[in-house]
Amino acid sequence: MISYPQIDPIIVSLGPLAIRWYGLMYVIGFSAAYLLVAYQAGRFQWQQLRNQLDNLNLTLIVGVILGGRLGYVLFYNLDYYLAHPAEIMAVWEGGMSFHGGCLGALGAGVLFCSLQRLDFWKGADLYVATVPVGLFFGRLGNFINGELFGRPSDLPWAMVFPGGGPLPRHPSQLYEALLEGVVLFVILWSCKDKPWKTRPAPGWPHGSILALFLILYGGFRFLVEYLREPDPQLGLMLNSFSMGQVLSGAMFGLGGILWLWRARSGG
Repeated sequence: MISYPQIDPIIVSLGPLAIRWYGLMYVIGFSAAYLLVAYQAGRFQWQQLRNQLDNLNLTLIVGVILGGRLGYVLFYNLDYYLAHPAEIMAVWEGGMSFHGGCLGALGAGVLFCSLQRLDFWKGADLYVATVPVGLFFGRLGNFINGELFGRPSDLPWAMVFPGGGPLPRHPSQLYEALLEGVVLFVILWSCKDKPWKTRPAPGWPHGSILALFLILYGGFRFLVEYLREPDPQLGLMLNSFSMGQVLSGAMFGLGGILWLWRARSGG
């Protein structure tokens, strides 16, 4: 067993204002995505996107936050928030859903691209190739907060988390940081040029990187959920699957459908 590192979730406090590691991870993730998308837009000479990048980023951030919060309310704790509607937007109290944030970002992206006459599929490919960077830092933030820990384990690297009782548990946040962050980034970044390739043979259709992201993230998250402690208010569905697995399975299937559709359309 490895001792859980006691890291204060608050970096610094200035009166009532507290700067937290988790919030800093969000800032790092969004900033990294901005820089990497700007790099790709310049590399592929997509000047129209570069001109709209600041506005698009702000739109996507709003979509992620609103979608993530509403996703948590609807998917994970609906009964509670129906009884306490004033707390629905109390994001500072915790409770965000990645799947909801993903839907929110996609919806915001479709709306923005439609209004600004940008090619949504091209933009989605550029952005999702950078998402694993934010996921990596976000999972580190979960680990520092001691939240979303794993199920009991007797493995040598299991840890006793402050809120997880006396039993050693899987550090599932670190598993997710590795798979959803490092591994997923390496795969997507190595494939990011394929939709833009025209010679000597046509590349993948635009939208393929988005589809690949949905497939791989859905698959990785589905597997890790077997080691992650289910949400106490939900437990396991049919005594087998967590809500995260249900949503990730749907994400995996949607990615497969999107891959086939874009392949047939030719992008």
